[in-house]
Amino acid sequence: MKPFIPVVRALILEDDRILLLKRSASSRTNPGLWELPGGKLLNGETLDEALKREVYEETGLIVSPIRVIGAFQQDFPFKVSVNIIFHVKVEDGILSLSDEHEAYKCVRIWEIGNLKVSPWLSDFKESLDGSKNII
Repeated sequence: MKPFIPVVRALILEDDRILLLKRSASSRTNPGLWELPGGKLLNGETLDEALKREVYEETGLIVSPIRVIGAFQQDFPFKVSVNIIFHVKVEDGILSLSDEHEAYKCVRIWEIGNLKVSPWLSDFKESLDGSKNII
């Protein structure tokens, strides 16, 4: 049986646009695909702590979680990733990418369908279709 790995993701929403990051082409998981900022928990971290750390490491932004807005699973040959998506508030910082990502975009929900995204993000987008309020 493959292990389930919890992953926290941040929905950063500004002016009806969502911040997406493009994984580097050399990434072990989801290379070249678009996703929300976030990542795996370190040993002993709470969801909040991991979310703040991962978003800061990947974007240079300081965020605080507002609420959980969804959870989506992605199967890999070696693990199952459970992506827990938080709506967050940006408190401070200047957007700058880590080596894990090669680009960023701010897009509207409907534009996600025009991008090559991680499978879990596609599932998340489908859950939002037809919804006027995502948060």
